[in-house]
Amino acid sequence: MNPVTDIINYSLKVLFIGFNPSIRSSETGHHFAGPSNRFWRLLYESGLTVQRLMPYDDQQLLRYGYGITNIVPRPTRTAAEITQEEYELGREVLKEKLLAFQPKIACYVGIGVYRQLSQGRDIRCGLQKNSVVEGVSDFVVSSSSGLNRIPLKEQLAYFSQLKTLLETEPKY
Repeated sequence: MNPVTDIINYSLKVLFIGFNPSIRSSETGHHFAGPSNRFWRLLYESGLTVQRLMPYDDQQLLRYGYGITNIVPRPTRTAAEITQEEYELGREVLKEKLLAFQPKIACYVGIGVYRQLSQGRDIRCGLQKNSVVEGVSDFVVSSSSGLNRIPLKEQLAYFSQLKTLLETEPKY
């Protein structure tokens, strides 16, 4: 499997963080590339992007002040294949990235992603009360995976909340 390169820069508005790349992302070299993944659609329909980007457009996210990384770099078919050792190492590496790059918001694409990083239990979508890395706000949206059974309308509401946060908070 091929790794998928982070799309990251200093002082991003939002750094989107997934579990790990899919097999399709590994094959194409682009984030959220699975045909049933809703990430790109949700970005557009929430107004976070002005055009609907495709996985091969992932580098264009930097124009919006957005980036993408994962808690674990190894591609798998499902997040269930990720080992605890990979999560432990991934937590440390992700914290280092957040400290180094200092995005305004770390947006975790899936409650499980944030649970793995924060080691918290009762996690809900939306802005989190506490941040894992000081100076970086933590925001959780539902997983955009096609395996997620949450209706698209509900997923879109979380992405729209992120858009509203970006528009209403002067520090972002």
